[in-house]
Amino acid sequence: MSNATNTISPIRFGFAFGATCVIFRLGCSLTLITVPRDKAIAFFNSLVHGIDVAPILRESIMRGEVLLGIVSTFALAWFAGAMIAAFYNLGSVVFRKET
Repeated sequence: MSNATNTISPIRFGFAFGATCVIFRLGCSLTLITVPRDKAIAFFNSLVHGIDVAPILRESIMRGEVLLGIVSTFALAWFAGAMIAAFYNLGSVVFRKET
């Protein structure tokens, strides 16, 4: 196997991870828009292991906040994905099996 097959592109992996997180965020927003408040609270409480989100769940969010949240989510997730790929690549060099 060549070394190229054992590496991950940090830029491409970061983009994939960022895009995935944005899709999850949009799913969260869609859930809040389409279901009644009590159902949304039950759903999100089950996702965070029973932590009560009722006091912090906002029903109205300005468009600017939504856009900023999407951009921030993508940027942070892209950076996290790029770091994961870089550490993976580093690990494949450091812990390479002798063949």
